[in-house]
Amino acid sequence: MKVVIAIDFFKGSLSSMEAGHAAAEGILRADPNADIVVRPLADGGEGTVETLVQGLDGRIREIPVTGPLGETISASYGIIDKSGMAVIEMSAAAGLPMVPADKRNPLYTTTYGVGEMIRDAIKLGMRRFLVGIGGSATNDGGAGMLQALGFGLLDANGNDIPQGARGLEALAQITDTHAIPELKDCTFRIACDVNNPLCGEKGASAVYGPQKGADPEMVKQMDAWLAAFAALAKEQDPAIDPDMPGSGAAGGLGFAFQAFLHGELRSGIQIVLEETGLENDVKDADAVVTGEGRLDFQTAMGKAPVGVAKLAKKYGATTIAFAGSVTPEATECNRNGIDAFFPILRGVVTLEEAMDSENAHRNLAATAEQAFRLALAWKH
Repeated sequence: MKVVIAIDFFKGSLSSMEAGHAAAEGILRADPNADIVVRPLADGGEGTVETLVQGLDGRIREIPVTGPLGETISASYGIIDKSGMAVIEMSAAAGLPMVPADKRNPLYTTTYGVGEMIRDAIKLGMRRFLVGIGGSATNDGGAGMLQALGFGLLDANGNDIPQGARGLEALAQITDTHAIPELKDCTFRIACDVNNPLCGEKGASAVYGPQKGADPEMVKQMDAWLAAFAALAKEQDPAIDPDMPGSGAAGGLGFAFQAFLHGELRSGIQIVLEETGLENDVKDADAVVTGEGRLDFQTAMGKAPVGVAKLAKKYGATTIAFAGSVTPEATECNRNGIDAFFPILRGVVTLEEAMDSENAHRNLAATAEQAFRLALAWKH
């Protein structure tokens, strides 16, 4: 029996690969002859860097960058040397949790540090980029990132505009004269699971601005500034489309990627599945195992385990999922490709005990063992 395992991380307990190997341990206890393949799984959001670095024999690089408030911080990203790819989470340099609640003001927060991570990776020879853009503290349309990459975002006097969304008010000219030359050789795949346009009632400012500290007047101002930014960009390239789904992600960072770096905005799980080559493993699998820390209605709406299940269904493989906890709404997962799911807790415990990595490993292995003993008994 061939079993392919691709489990998302259990936050605070197990990494994707640790969860995968725990499940493999239990399955082998049930069937010592099972042919097991463990692959990393992430959806482009939190944990993607760690997951792909572990699963694709990469490494973590930590560098000083400009944080969302303009201060110097330490940010980490992943390097996969064998494929020349950098894996970046924009939240490592400009994430909302990095800004204290009393200092949240998107007029001043910047994506400059995201550009610094890209610039550093280019210097190391990376030309392929996988960038997750969830969880931002910014609404600058990616202006800071572009400035860090050498683009000129200038005011009427030819000076660099200030950092933050407020800088866009003064924007009068965009130049690429001093942009990093190697950018023309780079490809950017952007893990983006929202469909917001750049501007309007469903745009970056209106939908996400308030959680970043914007009041109604600021939302109105920032929306107008982003619209002017897009209009200026379209003067240089009429093909630029601020209404493209995902352009409003991360305060307009999605727009900057697609308009200036020819970035491809796609579902995070689809990008990860392609990068890990999971389909090649699933083609001849008898069973596919997936899961995450919590299975709920959101899982069924397209999170990583359902992405795996849909791939398994393409080739007729049975899909089993394991989770630290499940909600009543998790039954929706059964209608989206997951044949059966199992919570791994085996007794009444505290949250701390449940999330202890040794306990989580032991519980996941034991649950996987029993699920596969049942599958084997049913088969025979």
